[in-house]
This record gives sequence, C-alpha cells and structure tokens, in this order.
Amino acid sequence: MDPREYELMYRVEDQHWWYRGMESITRSLIERWVQPTSRLKILDAGCGTGAAMTTYLADYGEVTGVDLYPQALEFCRRRNASHLARASILNLPFASASFELVTSFDVLYERAVADDVTALREFARVLTTSGRILLRLPAYDWLRGRHDERVHTKRRYTAKQVRHLFEQAGLILDHVSYANTFLFPLAVMKRLSERLFPSRESESDLTVAAGGLNSVFKFILASEAPMIARAGLPFGLSVVAVGRKRS
Repeated sequence: MDPREYELMYRVEDQHWWYRGMESITRSLIERWVQPTSRLKILDAGCGTGAAMTTYLADYGEVTGVDLYPQALEFCRRRNASHLARASILNLPFASASFELVTSFDVLYERAVADDVTALREFARVLTTSGRILLRLPAYDWLRGRHDERVHTKRRYTAKQVRHLFEQAGLILDHVSYANTFLFPLAVMKRLSERLFPSRESESDLTVAAGGLNSVFKFILASEAPMIARAGLPFGLSVVAVGRKRS
C-alpha cells in the first residue's frame, strides 16, 4: 500500500462514514455468526493503523494485530495498541490454534499478498477448532479505479470467487454477502467519471470529503447490517464472509 494511505486512514477512519458503517456491519456479523459468550482471543490480520482492533473489536476480547508495514504499526502504537507483531499474513508468527476469531479487513486483495489461498490457510492454522474467520474484500474487478492504484490492488472478488477461495483453503463457508449495496449506484458513477476524465495521479477514495452527507452515508451503510448478517445482499462494493475449519 502507498505509505500516504496509512496517514490518511489514521486521520479519517474514526469519523469517515465508510469505516463507521462497516463497524456496524462487522458487529452484526460477529454477533450473528460468532456469538461471543466470553472474551475472545482475536487476531486482526493486516490490522492497518489499528482503529478496528483498538475500538469495536476490543469489545469482544483481547485483540492482537499483525501487519507487514512498520508505518502501519507505528500508527497502531499511537492508538495505544500493545499486542502487535510485524509479519506477513502468509507466515504468521503464532502457534496453531491460538485464536478464536481471525478478522481480515480488505487485505487479501493487495499485491503484497502473493497467494490469497495460502493466506487463508494460514488464518485457519492459527484458528481454534470452534473459531471463525471473518473477511471483508473489495468487490468486482470491473470497479477498479484510481483508489485501487493507491492501495495496490491485485484482485477484486465476487461472492462466487470467495466461495471458491474457502473451498481451496479447505474451509467451510458459513455465510457470504455483498455489502455497501444501497450506495452502489453512486460508486459506479464515480468510477465511470474517472474513466471519462482520467487523472495522471492515483487518488484515494478517502480524500473525497462527504461533508454534511457523512452522517447520511453512514446511516445508509449501517442500515444494511441486519440484512447482511442474515439473508445477505445480492451485490455491492464489498464482499463479506464468515467461515470455519472442518472438524
């Protein structure tokens, strides 16, 4: 990922509508499919600047963050995160069956992840038998835009491809859904405009200020949470999935 993106993420992710809406969706998935009854041991694989691990994930247990990039881990420390490791998700520095929940939010798609199946198998290795893996990934390769250059996108996914990914990794897929469905038309319009009016420089989606619409967009995205956690949504900007090891 472009190092500039980490600083930008750190500045905006506590208020930006996309992060706050995705928090509601993630909470709904955890409470529906993980059903925590006690404090969990959680690994946030590719923790970025640490907002998820130090805020809402911490409500469910003790969170350890791992990331390949020292810039990301430095921002985690600014958030007072203490359980951190610098490593590739392809070779996690943890014993087998160490965690009851492994989360990975928008990580497997990156160019730095040479093999997404190997990464998912590594998540499974450190997962307990009764644990769960929760993934979030960008959807549809045809939605590539300037932001993908900024975050070094190698691949975007369909729900069918995520199903196949879990099968290849030898895992059971409990649930898969698209997310960010209601705002999908706006995103398509933005991507089309980027193609009609190309720019020489890559641009992060996080630099697009929502202004007074921030709370509106947050409400719209968060309103998808109960539908995503249960029946699922048929299309969207992201794919979310929950799975587990075979017994």
